[in-house]
Amino acid sequence: MSEREFDFTEQDFTRVKTLVYDFAGIDLNDSKKNLVYNRLAKRIRFLELNSFKQYLNFVEEQGESEFVHLINAITTNLTFFFREDHHFEYLANTVIPAIIERNKGSKKIRIWSAGCSTGEEPYSLAIVLKETVPAGWDARVLATDLDTNVVETGRTGVYKMDRLKGVSEARKKRWFLKGSGSMEGYVRVKPELQQIIDFGQINLMNEWPIKDAIDVIFCRNVVIYFDKETQARLFDRYANLLPDNGHLFIGHSESLYKVCDRFELLGQTIYKKIR
Repeated sequence: MSEREFDFTEQDFTRVKTLVYDFAGIDLNDSKKNLVYNRLAKRIRFLELNSFKQYLNFVEEQGESEFVHLINAITTNLTFFFREDHHFEYLANTVIPAIIERNKGSKKIRIWSAGCSTGEEPYSLAIVLKETVPAGWDARVLATDLDTNVVETGRTGVYKMDRLKGVSEARKKRWFLKGSGSMEGYVRVKPELQQIIDFGQINLMNEWPIKDAIDVIFCRNVVIYFDKETQARLFDRYANLLPDNGHLFIGHSESLYKVCDRFELLGQTIYKKIR
């Protein structure tokens, strides 16, 4: 068995678990110990530190700026455009028409991508808005994540071609610009999509600086990292933010069952607020 480069004691792992839970509500179980070691060892090497103890002291001294690196290291940000396409179809065919009817006085629609990762989800949402909302409406996407690096990737709007694997040819032509030369194999989203998305950093555990009324929340593959108590608090806050009959979309491996009773399951991890 190969020797580990850095000592990683039970006490170190407990400190990591406490830090990530207190900061981001993420509940790490013991099965994640090797993953935590492998991901954080890279960060320790990069910072030219000598031990986990030294790194964790550094995290506590630096505060939020290093917490974000730590959280990013132990969570996975791999995603692609129109992931779980049935969610976007339901949004386009059922949810948006209902919002248009409900909001015809204000002519305003707001969708929050909470845990937007590198931006594929909010751009997919922006495409749906552009394709379904009548001219003259003020329809926008709020895209937030804890990690400032992935938020910046989203804001830039440049992606490898393989992130478009679920996108039809017609949509590729309409909404993306193909790279050439040194950008061969990449695409850039068209500026008209970028113009209707507001990217920003939000820690879901803190206060949310959201001024607009929100019609729909996408929070997919985010709460898998949270314990039930943290999930319950978060979903309750989402319910407070949404209007009656507002919609919440969560990830395919997530559920509100015995976590929050303020939503009704419509199927395929699509929920409607009932109280």
